[in-house]
Amino acid sequence: MSTFRSATTAALASAVLATTLTGCQFAEDPQDTSPIVIGVDLELSGPQAATGKAYQRALELKRDQLNASGALGGRKVELKVRDNRSDAAESQRNIGDFGNDASVTAVIMGGCNECAVNAVRTIDEKKVPTIALAASGAITTASAAQRSYVFKLAPNATDNANALTAELTRRGVKDAALLHSDDDYGREGVNTLRAEFAKARIKMTDVRAVKGTDTDVTTPVEALAEEEPDALVLWTPSEQAMLATAAAQKAKFKGAVFLDAAAAGELFLGASARSAEQATLVFTQTMVIDDVIATTPAKAARRQWFRDYTARFGGYNGFSSFAADAVQLIADAELRAGGEPGRVDRDGLRDVLETSQMDGLSGPIRMTPDNHSGLMPQALTTLVAQGGRWRLAG
Repeated sequence: MSTFRSATTAALASAVLATTLTGCQFAEDPQDTSPIVIGVDLELSGPQAATGKAYQRALELKRDQLNASGALGGRKVELKVRDNRSDAAESQRNIGDFGNDASVTAVIMGGCNECAVNAVRTIDEKKVPTIALAASGAITTASAAQRSYVFKLAPNATDNANALTAELTRRGVKDAALLHSDDDYGREGVNTLRAEFAKARIKMTDVRAVKGTDTDVTTPVEALAEEEPDALVLWTPSEQAMLATAAAQKAKFKGAVFLDAAAAGELFLGASARSAEQATLVFTQTMVIDDVIATTPAKAARRQWFRDYTARFGGYNGFSSFAADAVQLIADAELRAGGEPGRVDRDGLRDVLETSQMDGLSGPIRMTPDNHSGLMPQALTTLVAQGGRWRLAG
């Protein structure tokens, strides 16, 4: 046999062996092309429908971006969206159905505080990892055993109260009145603000509550304005906050108006622009990221998200970033959890979520076994209403 023939035979043998090994490798470790199915429980009708629809738009945009990016390998995110009609009982039924659906990897819930709080037991029984976009601390503050599958992405009441009180102090406010929502988050706001005001020696002149279904808040606002406090603090959803600023203007209130993060909503204030002018809002930087120089990759990503959202929908909603971050957290956790291709491993995903860290569109997010409420206090900043939209405070 010639040297050339021997070499050729050896090369062919090596090629066949390599092909065989490669084939075995792929046979043992095939690419996972199974979908990452996320159940979505939102307020798409009823009194909280505006926020629910903003969440839906953000979830769909983020899904499309992830699926087009190739970052998930051969996998795609799928959303199973159900309307809870702003009703906690309907929401709980939705969560139960998602828990029974073996294809669902995790669940995202909307901004309804009562819905999320009431669903905790069902979430735990079904062992379905769930990220709530509602603000109530009761969603995650009970023992780890009771809340092991529940996570939260929204500004925390304590962080909001700290930021608001710091701004009131900086502005020299000596006394303030409070209008709050009559729910878990609103009552949490009363307690945290009382504590922070006491430390800062700010007097709380009066406190009034409004129900989530109230479409006229004139009477409580007039009562709060009557004592002529230096400031009026609004701890309510966006729609009621805008109604309250209009009512305060009509009552000829001369003090400053401050809004908690729950009052954030549309970037452009529309019909409420005149009454809200110079109002101060505590919220995340993503609301005004077009005013911020993109000096880091995280800021550049937030600016791109802002532009993509406004390009598709013609406006911007402050809460959209929380929904997008929830999708990203679940997708990342699913990839990191590994597991058998095509098999939903909710426990593995839950374990990864519990230690997740990322610089999200909303700001820095850190989950720990002891803290399932991931948005860091540093995510909050101070915004001011100027010229019909929110701007970064100078």
